Amino acid sequence: MGAAAQIIPVRVGTVLEMNKYGEMALSCISMALSDFYSTHQHYNTRLLLINRHSNGDVVSAAAAGVDLVKNVEVQAIIGPTFSVQANFLISLGDKAQVPIVTFSATSPSLSSFRTPYFVRATLNDSSQAEAIGAVVEAFGWRQVVAVYEDNQFGEGILPYLSDALQQVNARISYRSVIPPLATDDHIQAELYKLMTMQTRVFVVHTMSPLASRLFTKAKSIGMMSEEYAWIVTDGVVNVLNSLDPSVVESMLGVIGVKPYIPRSKELQSFEFRYKKRLQNNSKVVAADLNIFGLWAYDSAVALAMAAEKAGLRNLTYRDANVSTNSSTDLDAVGVSDAGPKLIQALSTVTFKGIAGDFKLVDGELQAPPLEIVNFVGSGVRNIGYWTRENGIVKELSSTNTSKNKLASIIWPGDRSSAPKGWVIPTNGKKLRVGVPIKAGFFEFVRVTWNPNNSTQVEGYCIDVFDAVMAALPYGVPYEFIPFANSDHKMAGNYNDMTYQVYLGNYDAVAGDVTIVANRSQYVDFTLPYTESGVAMVVPIRDDKSKNAWVFLKPLTWELWLTSFCSFVFIGFLIWILEHRINEDFRGPFWYQVGMIFWFAFSTMVFAHKERVVSNLSRLVLIIWFLVVLILTQSYTASLASMLTVQKLHPTVTDVNLLIRNKDYVGYMQGSFVYGLLKKMNFDESRLVEYNSPENLDELLSKGSGNGGIAAAFHEIPYIKLFLGKYCNKYTMIGPINKADGFGIVFPIGSPLVTDVSRAILNVTEGQKMVEIEKKWLGDMKKCSDSNALLSPKNLGLASFWGLFLIVGVAGLTALIIYVVRFLRENWSDDGDSTMWRRILDLLQKFDNKDLRSHTFKKHTNFDCASLHENVGQSPSSFSLSSPRTDIPPTSVVSSPATVQ
Repeated sequence: MGAAAQIIPVRVGTVLEMNKYGEMALSCISMALSDFYSTHQHYNTRLLLINRHSNGDVVSAAAAGVDLVKNVEVQAIIGPTFSVQANFLISLGDKAQVPIVTFSATSPSLSSFRTPYFVRATLNDSSQAEAIGAVVEAFGWRQVVAVYEDNQFGEGILPYLSDALQQVNARISYRSVIPPLATDDHIQAELYKLMTMQTRVFVVHTMSPLASRLFTKAKSIGMMSEEYAWIVTDGVVNVLNSLDPSVVESMLGVIGVKPYIPRSKELQSFEFRYKKRLQNNSKVVAADLNIFGLWAYDSAVALAMAAEKAGLRNLTYRDANVSTNSSTDLDAVGVSDAGPKLIQALSTVTFKGIAGDFKLVDGELQAPPLEIVNFVGSGVRNIGYWTRENGIVKELSSTNTSKNKLASIIWPGDRSSAPKGWVIPTNGKKLRVGVPIKAGFFEFVRVTWNPNNSTQVEGYCIDVFDAVMAALPYGVPYEFIPFANSDHKMAGNYNDMTYQVYLGNYDAVAGDVTIVANRSQYVDFTLPYTESGVAMVVPIRDDKSKNAWVFLKPLTWELWLTSFCSFVFIGFLIWILEHRINEDFRGPFWYQVGMIFWFAFSTMVFAHKERVVSNLSRLVLIIWFLVVLILTQSYTASLASMLTVQKLHPTVTDVNLLIRNKDYVGYMQGSFVYGLLKKMNFDESRLVEYNSPENLDELLSKGSGNGGIAAAFHEIPYIKLFLGKYCNKYTMIGPINKADGFGIVFPIGSPLVTDVSRAILNVTEGQKMVEIEKKWLGDMKKCSDSNALLSPKNLGLASFWGLFLIVGVAGLTALIIYVVRFLRENWSDDGDSTMWRRILDLLQKFDNKDLRSHTFKKHTNFDCASLHENVGQSPSSFSLSSPRTDIPPTSVVSSPATVQ
């Protein structure tokens, strides 16, 4: 009796709908308290449940709450079941300081009613928004349709889902709102409306009754086929076991997210005991156990632990301070004395429940990892997980960042490949493609009006657009709509035309539209399909002021000096090798000096007539002729190039010079270049507009001082086309500014952008692009580009040092061989002679002929015969009859040895 007297009953109310779901929750709460107190018999407090029926509507739930607070004076309330019923009870609990603990009201909008006495022992729906965004990102989808229930539960997730999609560069393209009590015809009509849209990715956030009807209808009208992708929130997946099997089968290929509940012995034991409880109590008609029953179980345990931890003793209410004129019972609701202690203790309770770790953060259950499932057959299978730290992973213990983060998926239509996420609408609407009206440069875009007011659109950009759309893996019907006013003129500039896409007047724009930053703020561009950049076109002139000495420019002074020294070296070397054996390299001193330079430099044009008889000389000359040939040919080519470039000298090469001189410059009508020139500090009054190549030629021909312009600025494709017509008059300087070339315009977020960009890559890398360019733009490369206008670099020693090295090595080798041979034949080791005398003797011998050489043998024999025939004649007659006057008489008769 003493122990029983210490037990303090703590009245706790429940506001539940007494259907099979409410019976399931109430059974879980009762089992939780029974299990808890069986293992905590020493506790002084015991929760006493007082049940109230909410009847499934807001008013009944509010009335039940008022009754529990005002008449029963409960210390806490578990419930209500639905989010739409929670607002009033939250406010009531705050007024009476009674904790309101819900295990199933998941709407994020309840957070706006944040009070210290509201405890959400379930997951906020916003916790799954980022996981859904990660799934959308994983498959590259850019737009989704949000299908949600028209109540507080359905609307609450929308702001969070929108933010999560924006983080992965996706967006909600349409919101499909379906009332909870919508008829089947209403649902079917809404689905048919969705079928007429491009987007084929649907995120469904409804309660299970509406979801069952929705997917049954979607299956019947063909919206569960291969081109569709469906994602459902945990509002459907959490109650999967309560859905009709036919509904689950109709959801084949659907992806769902739900909280991850780790399997444990305690959970398995509870599931077994719950089933046994239902079997033993035939009067109770409860639903199969789901996660809300687990959260109800943990909520009851947490409340029991908090009641004991708070040390509740005084469980009375104090009267509210109300006036005697109060007209409602609500004003007379009292205030719980134990409420502040109980809510404080509840906020600090932590334990491992059957649904996972129980821990409240700011009054809400801390979110566990989310499980991603795929509906297959009569159930679901796990394909991955999502955590806030690692995103999507195959296993919770893995931090794998590989691209394939999900297991294989079966998609609607029993397909294994993921849907694109969008298609061309089934209502037959064509893509409205705007095109510009041009006054010139018709090669890019040309619009022709027919007598019946129809239009014919053609040109380089149009053919590229046609080729790209044909390269898509699906058909896209489209029609061209000129951006023109009533008189068939351009209805604005290019910025105005691209802005029509943002306004929805065009679905796309094809033409010579340049990708620039300010336009990308309100439209999306594909990848460019032309060369990028803005350049300057200027006149060219002949510059003959330096032609008098231009012949010196092909070679640098180092190469000139090296070549001169090489010529002298070769001439001197050949003279050394030929002097003693070749009459052409003998004679008076200045004659021989002249011969050295004459022979060396005559080899430059191969004009030498002197023959060489030494094999060493011939070897050196063979190598030298090769060097001379290469040098002369390189010099000729470089000089020809310089003389040609001199004729293409541009009149202006510096943009800053145009600004300083305040010259007039031109820009294309309607082009973004006008704004670019203003940013470059050109005076607006000095900017002249042109609209055609002929107009540009006229302005450039006049010049800046004669009513024309000194230079024009345009994009490189235009300039190359212009130079193709006026190549001999103008040239291109630049590029002077970066631009990304021509692109196709689509609305921001259009799913076509990615596929069309891929198609552009396929077209530009293939032969089709070459054919289109040749058809419309011709041979734009026949004129020199800006780099060709720069003077060629002089030929330097670095390009030829190898040749000079070979010549030097060959020449020195021949010289060394000659010197060694000469010393060996003529060196006399006379001990009585000084070194200086020996050197002089060697020099004298070198200066004399080498009569032993085969080149002198015939002359030597002839001289001896003449000598014997003229014995006895006078010296004068001998001198005249001598065949060689340059041979001294002493060299003939001085010694028999000299004529051997």
